Amino acid sequence: MRILVLGSGAREHAIILALRSEEVSHAIYAAPGNAGIARDAHVVDLDANDPVAVTEFAKTEAIDLVVIGPEAPLVAGVADALRERGIPVFGPGKAAAQLEGSKTYAKRIMDAAGVPTGRAVRARDLAGVEAALDELGAPHVVKADGLAAGKGVIVTSDRAAALAHAEAYLPTGPVLIEEFLAGPEVSLFFLSDGDRVLPLSPAQDFKRLRDGDEGPNTGGMGAYSPLPWLLERFGGEEEFVDQVTREVAEPVIRQMDAEGTPFIGLLYAGLILTEAGVKVIEFNARFGDPETQVVLPRLLDPLSTLLMAAASGTLEDQPRPAFAEATAVTVVLASEGYPEAPITGRVLTGIDEADEVDGVHVAHAATVLRDGRLHATGGRVLNVVALGTTFREARSAAYEALGMIGLEGGQYRTDIAAGVIED
Repeated sequence: MRILVLGSGAREHAIILALRSEEVSHAIYAAPGNAGIARDAHVVDLDANDPVAVTEFAKTEAIDLVVIGPEAPLVAGVADALRERGIPVFGPGKAAAQLEGSKTYAKRIMDAAGVPTGRAVRARDLAGVEAALDELGAPHVVKADGLAAGKGVIVTSDRAAALAHAEAYLPTGPVLIEEFLAGPEVSLFFLSDGDRVLPLSPAQDFKRLRDGDEGPNTGGMGAYSPLPWLLERFGGEEEFVDQVTREVAEPVIRQMDAEGTPFIGLLYAGLILTEAGVKVIEFNARFGDPETQVVLPRLLDPLSTLLMAAASGTLEDQPRPAFAEATAVTVVLASEGYPEAPITGRVLTGIDEADEVDGVHVAHAATVLRDGRLHATGGRVLNVVALGTTFREARSAAYEALGMIGLEGGQYRTDIAAGVIED
């Protein structure tokens, strides 16, 4: 196939690497891409958020499938424009993308579908925020209602900090004050064609900047898959996935279809395993980052076949995706100052050496090739991804490779997947 992947991060690089790993050779285009993606796809100078530009390119180049990586093109209606021209696209339309673009919309859908989630109060001003904080109590959970690149959330027992966070986002729209839910978190992806869903393998990511889950929330500092500890509580991964499919994914997809906003693409369920059961923290309308980087390398089925089936409404013809028993760990290398004020433009070294470590590959997130040298262009710069037969093996390889990469002021967590190391 001729496939266009929209986006410029490590998630999109992971998608492209999965497509390239298939036995059938595809012509893969990426817009706008990055330095790493440019090694594995034809990078084109195209505004991924412009529905007209994307559609015209897809028509001109006879693209068979468009895969939308990040949230911004979804909310901009790029998928709608492509579908209107008859071009298969993996990604929900603008209306369905509200599931991520508006926390209030997502809560309403969950309530209508009977999906378990925490209580939430929507506030438009500081007085409303204060009342909601008092009503729900500490620890306080305050979320920007709209898109915030994974950094619009604060969880704190400090009321003043919660108010300050709300005050920072209120000029852009309402905020949600939510009930605090305690327990381990799980990310689970579902492919949807608007009618049927197929689950992928679960992962766990690490949102806080520093070891021990300290520091500010980020877009994600690392992840691992599968989750062996699901065995003790649910009897295994398959049992857990089946439960979430029945209680979360299928009801949401049915509800959205009934409302005339079918969800076609990747439904990301951010879950928390509370003492009262599995509850949804949030939904995203696209592959999660950095979880995609550890889920897709374990996928045994051709990704292109699954994405096209979702885009064309034929998921019912596909078996449940199968995954290798391998363990996967990814660690994010971030720029100095991330997430508040990342310092960009610094030189990266050692990437090729890191790529040579057995079981390791590097997924680029924010890199550019300038004067023959790689430079960091954003907060999260790259992901070191390692596969192994055990988590000990995968972690060891990931950190060995990371140690070969040079970035002045670069920072990363040293405890990714440490809790699942085998005795």
